[in-house]
Amino acid sequence: MTVMTASLSERWHALLTRCGATVDPEPYARDLLARWAEPQRRYHTTAHLRAVLDRIDELAGHAEDPDAVRLAAWFHDAVYRPDRSENEERSAALACRALREAGLPEPLVHEVARLIRLTVTHHPAPGDHNGEVLCDADLAVLGSPPDHYVAYTAAIRDEYDFVPPDAFREGRTEILHHLLALPALYRTAEAHERYDAQARANMQAELRELAP
Repeated sequence: MTVMTASLSERWHALLTRCGATVDPEPYARDLLARWAEPQRRYHTTAHLRAVLDRIDELAGHAEDPDAVRLAAWFHDAVYRPDRSENEERSAALACRALREAGLPEPLVHEVARLIRLTVTHHPAPGDHNGEVLCDADLAVLGSPPDHYVAYTAAIRDEYDFVPPDAFREGRTEILHHLLALPALYRTAEAHERYDAQARANMQAELRELAP
């Protein structure tokens, strides 16, 4: 069985074991998967988690510590409330607490928390190979085929259905301009080649749709 065809629970068990956990991984798997299945989620679901993990597996050769990146992916949206702005910080705190309880080494815990916080900006520093892989995997959806991208944007809008249309349009436009203004949308050569052109076309098309 390949990593990408294993169930999420199996992938978590294998990952935590490889990283040196001294406790049973199962309770942590149940808690994390329950978080990723919360009812307020429309895009940030277990499907997104699986997609990010799959992309990390594809880009793992670029990372200095692929398992640290995988752990960060598991926790990066584990705390997710669309009406709050501190999700990444709370997710990083959850990761620190859980991974310390699981007996993982402190340098690994710190790296996972750092990577989670990096998903606020998706702007890793030059040479931050772990950060590049996590950010590229998280943003890979932007380079989806147009029909998949439209489904992604619809799911995002559903998550923010409490936001009035004008306010959502303004906020979403700001996010898209931020992404398009990054020095590089994708930092690994593989992700850049695979996703960059389509991602830019998708976002420009969305901006045209959002224009008043």
